[in-house]
Order: sequence, then C-alpha cells, then structure tokens
Amino acid sequence: AAPIQAAILEGDAQTGITIMKMDPGVDTGPMLSQRAIPITLQETGGSLFTRLATLGAELLMETLPTYLDGKLLPQPQPAQGATYAPMLTKEDARLDANQPAAALERRVRAFHPHPGAWIDWQDAALKILRAHTAGAPGKPQPPGTRTVHDGLPAFWTGDSVLLLLDEVQPAGRKSMPGRAFLSGARRWAE
Repeated sequence: AAPIQAAILEGDAQTGITIMKMDPGVDTGPMLSQRAIPITLQETGGSLFTRLATLGAELLMETLPTYLDGKLLPQPQPAQGATYAPMLTKEDARLDANQPAAALERRVRAFHPHPGAWIDWQDAALKILRAHTAGAPGKPQPPGTRTVHDGLPAFWTGDSVLLLLDEVQPAGRKSMPGRAFLSGARRWAE
C-alpha cells in the first residue's frame, strides 16, 4: 500500500515501475516491462510519487504497442526479493527519538507530504516537514532532549546525533521555517 514511502524509509538507492499483467493476486501478475530510477538524498514521498507517475506513463506508452502486437511475452515475477509495504497510519509517522538520526531524517522525507512526520509538542502534533542531521559539540544528551543548534530547533536521537528541524508546522498553523518557529516557541529547549 505504501511502496514509495517504504523505499525511502529503507534507504534504498533506487526504485522503479513495473508494467504487469493483472491476475487475481496482489501485485503477482507476470511482468511486461520494468524501469528503475535513483532515489536522491533529498527525495520526499511526494517528489518520488511525481517522478514515478511520469515514468509509469512513459513506460506504459512504450510497452502497450509491443505487447498488443504480440511481440512481448509476459515474464513471471521472481519469488525472491518480494516485500510488502503496509498501509500507512498517522501513528507510523510519529518520530521516535530513540531511533538513529539518519532513520528519522528518512522518515521525515518519506512521509512528506502524507501523512506527515510529527512529534508531540505542547499536547499537540508538531509536523516536521524538512529536517537534517548534524553532530554537535559537547556532551550528548538522552534521546528526545530538545535543544537549539545553529539557530534551529533540534533534538537528540538514539545514536547521539541531532535532528535539526528546518521546517515545521504547529497544530492549526501554517508551515514555517524552524528559525521562525523558535521565535514563538520560547520553551523549546527547557
């Protein structure tokens, strides 16, 4: 149900499109054609969806005439390597500070724009729209400890690396740069 987000979450270097002949199973039909593309380090779920939609349309237009002319025979899918990407829930997008910073940064990208990565902030969800990781001078703090680093809101993660919040969206408000959020979030690092 969520293969695009799953590819980003896993840190895959590439993903792609398969044109297949439908059968009664779920994504089990024989393949007609495939094409892969790289996943960039800035890729979000939304941007990858757009690129894959374009690629899928192009590949379908290339594949159909050859298939309909009888010049392309369906090939069975290999049994090995198949994975399942379950449907996403809002809770899946909650950031767990005990995880490594790189995994959290991928989670922010994978769940943008939907369902949107988030953390608890003042009894509401604070959506994290863009983030990056950074080492920090000084003694590491327990995971989840909030701080300010390079003028951005940040929190410590499970591998003692900071996740810096570049763009956030407080509940009921518009998105804003992390620096602007700090102007109104006076108790962020308490």
